[in-house]
Amino acid sequence: MSQAKDTAREVTVTAHDLPLHCPQPGAPLWARHPRVFLDVLKTGEMKCPYCGTNYRFTGEAPKGHH
Repeated sequence: MSQAKDTAREVTVTAHDLPLHCPQPGAPLWARHPRVFLDVLKTGEMKCPYCGTNYRFTGEAPKGHH
């Protein structure tokens, strides 16, 4: 009997990665889905509704962004 593999990931992003979208370039095959843009600046983190990857923002927010 095979065991289910945990496919959820956590990714740390910075201002350099904005605008943030999932899947990211080079994402594994299981994470290929329609591109969705995620606003991590409002709460500091956001989960992709398709693959469940959790994106966490670290560092200083870009200037002029609210």
